Amino acid sequence: MNTHLHITSWVLAFILLIVVTLLHKQGKAKAAKIVQMILRLDYLLILYSGGSLLSIYFGGDLVALALVKTIAGIWVIASMEMVSIRTGKGRPAQGAWIQFFIALIVTLVLGFGVL
Repeated sequence: MNTHLHITSWVLAFILLIVVTLLHKQGKAKAAKIVQMILRLDYLLILYSGGSLLSIYFGGDLVALALVKTIAGIWVIASMEMVSIRTGKGRPAQGAWIQFFIALIVTLVLGFGVL
């Protein structure tokens, strides 16, 4: 159950990030702000479900890898927030996008490949 909630919430977050970015680029600041607030609520779901998944690994052999994945996951959330804020302010977001994709790859490799 926790795994399904976690995957659903981060897929929703990716969709919301794309919507926020597109709305900012179209100049629809109010709509983008509303979607960005929904995205921030979704971050809470991601953190809750990720924390419950992390608790499964405590006491096992893979605790260190689970902690690295947790840090990478928080990095994904932080980079998503940087992308949405920088795009909203009209500032270059290329560095934030690069961080997002690097953190996402690390998280997915650890999540699906190792853990």
